[in-house]
Amino acid sequence: MNTRKEIVGGFYTRSDEDSRLERSRHGQLEYLITMAYIHRYAGAGSRVLELGAGTGRYSIALAREGMKVTAVELVESNLTILRAKSRDMENLESFQGDATDLSRFGDHSFDVTLVLGPMYHLYEGKEVNSAIDEAVRVTKPGGVLLFAFLSVYAIMYANYLQGNWSAGQKENFTDTYQVRHFKEQLFTGYDVTEFERLFEGKPVEWLTTAGMDGLLEPIESRGDFSIPDEDFEAFAAWVLHFAEKRELLGSANHLLYICRKTE
Repeated sequence: MNTRKEIVGGFYTRSDEDSRLERSRHGQLEYLITMAYIHRYAGAGSRVLELGAGTGRYSIALAREGMKVTAVELVESNLTILRAKSRDMENLESFQGDATDLSRFGDHSFDVTLVLGPMYHLYEGKEVNSAIDEAVRVTKPGGVLLFAFLSVYAIMYANYLQGNWSAGQKENFTDTYQVRHFKEQLFTGYDVTEFERLFEGKPVEWLTTAGMDGLLEPIESRGDFSIPDEDFEAFAAWVLHFAEKRELLGSANHLLYICRKTE
């Protein structure tokens, strides 16, 4: 059977990750809300680590704002694009690597650590904990970490209401409705409280959990869907205002768990 790295690498080699946050309204919204939260904790001069940097959309934007950015990406094709786009940027360095092993970096090295993709593709408890522990280790005491994760409920509504609900339910839930995680899913989703419990016993203080894109993804394919430019700015501001409401979290495909390192 293929390894996790082979499955994930194969998917991103075939997909257009570089335009993902631009080509749809839900991608644009995810980017805007995520950047708003990053800016709450990072500014010019901050030393930022991005794990799962993809083709560099966030890393490059933050470096242009004067932050000192280190980008780590697992997939070679994504890293090639990131490096081409950041060739002349002296304050952005990039490496190929896995979020579960950050041994190239010392303890307490970064002010802000962004884990914006790896948790979508980690399935075994040991690897999930390794990624969290490594991200915490390399962050300075008092520094902030932002972990992106997927809602299993939003995955169901976005992908399994086209006559394929039973298949999606079998893939994502057990017979007793417990959430499943295995590498052949490619993208694995969480119950919000399930993800938050991953950090129990870690040397972090929970700050907030927020939704990045609301329920746009499952409805954007409707023929009558429309958010013109004159409405999108107001809509994004509305989503940001309500991003942390607990009753809305499960409807968002992409979420952020935000915490501060305590020691």
